[in-house]
Parts: sequence; C-alpha cells; structure tokens
Amino acid sequence: MIDKVTFAKALADETRQQIMALCCCQQLSVSDIVSALDVAQPTVSHHLAVLRKAGLVRSERRGKQVFYTLNRERIVAGCCQVAEDFAPGFPVKLVVQADE
Repeated sequence: MIDKVTFAKALADETRQQIMALCCCQQLSVSDIVSALDVAQPTVSHHLAVLRKAGLVRSERRGKQVFYTLNRERIVAGCCQVAEDFAPGFPVKLVVQADE
C-alpha cells in the first residue's frame, strides 16, 4: 500500500513536478536535470531523494552517474489509492494504452 501523505508531499512541490515531467519516458542523470531546470545540484538531489522515498522515480547506477526515470506504475497506483480512499463509491477506471 502507498503512504498517501508521502505520495502527496512528493507531488506537492513544483520543482519535483518539473523533475517528474523531465524523467517521464527517459533516463536522465542529475547533471541533465540540473541543466534542464537551472537549479543547483544539491537542490535537485534533495528533490530526487523525496521522489525516491515515495517510489516515484527509479534509479540506475552507471559508473559514477545515477540515472533516473519516472515510475509511472507507482504514479498510477498512488492516484488510484487516493481516489479509492477519499472518494469511496466512485468507480476508479484505469485505461492503459500500449506504448507506441
């Protein structure tokens, strides 16, 4: 089960939302994210730690670099969990499209 508070806190920050948008469907290093957002490296690392704790990004180490990608399955599961918990009785319909 997903911790709703951790999930909501991870989503609540605009910089984390920007990182999630960047990491959707591709793997990026911390330096890639820093360059794209023009934010300091320690700030990006902090936000990535929050996203990792919530399970919203996956990481893969390659040599000295770590690459991040959005955990889309966890995003969907978290949203569905919130809907089921706070809107009981309303059907949650999940439509999954095959990747192109």
